[in-house]
Amino acid sequence: MTNSPFTLSPVGIWTEALDFVPASQAVELAAELEELGYGAIWLPEIAGRDPFVHLALLLSGTRTIVGATGIANIWARDAVAMVEASKTLTEAFPERTLIGLGVSHRHLVEDLRGHAFTRPVEHMRRYLEAMDASPFTAQRPTTPLRRVLGALRPAMLRLAAAMTDGAHPYFMPVEHTAFAREIIGPDRLLCPEQAVLIESDPGEARRVARGHMSVYLPLPNYRKALLHMGYQEEDVDGGGSDRLVDALVAWGTVDQIAERVRAQLDHGATHVAIQALSDQRRAVPIDQWRALAPALREVSSTRSSSGSVGEPNH
Repeated sequence: MTNSPFTLSPVGIWTEALDFVPASQAVELAAELEELGYGAIWLPEIAGRDPFVHLALLLSGTRTIVGATGIANIWARDAVAMVEASKTLTEAFPERTLIGLGVSHRHLVEDLRGHAFTRPVEHMRRYLEAMDASPFTAQRPTTPLRRVLGALRPAMLRLAAAMTDGAHPYFMPVEHTAFAREIIGPDRLLCPEQAVLIESDPGEARRVARGHMSVYLPLPNYRKALLHMGYQEEDVDGGGSDRLVDALVAWGTVDQIAERVRAQLDHGATHVAIQALSDQRRAVPIDQWRALAPALREVSSTRSSSGSVGEPNH
């Protein structure tokens, strides 16, 4: 096993859109994202393509981009199966694999998968311990298995710092990045998702943003985290106040969006995974990815190899 650090460039893409095109087209889009200068592709997991299989396809068609899960649901695989998938991908693509793990949400765990959603922090701790103890009898990776936790509140953030390479917050404002950095310390990866939309008309931008937010605001973990960050019930209710919309979704010109990404980095992010929004859920936002790329490359160029960690602490 090598001792070279894992580096993650400052800006990547978080998207479910690659699920909505044929696999061959998804590989072509991943190659274009790499050429555009994005450093990582983050794939979610609900009930679409298996993210590990999907990442294997995308990484096979690219040269340098990192493939990340945002997040792989720990209720979808036992710890041995998670190690099998993670180490297989890491062995095939050394230092190009980052596994984001998460407890997901009660309705996706209980209603969709038939598990009991109880004591998520303790369940995650036991799961990580089981991963650490799991056998792996295939060809071993030459580089460490890198993993981060989908973490929002202090207990899960502390667990991320203690047992993984860092955290991957989702659907949180910039001030949460500073909050998370203080908890996880200076040496862990902090990779927030940031929703973005190239749209300068406030009414239209907030309309599209609220369509996106309507999926998440009813979920207890996001609601509690936002209230913990100082937002009020009236901010969270009714589709979200303008204040909350503007905090969660970076809308406006390309330069304004680049400034939000820069703010995330200034507040402690090591990598920002942008999620380009559209009022067509299954649309591939390639035009936004292309339009944003030059400005975001400039943001990246002003940073050193920001996402850098050495040997993991697990």
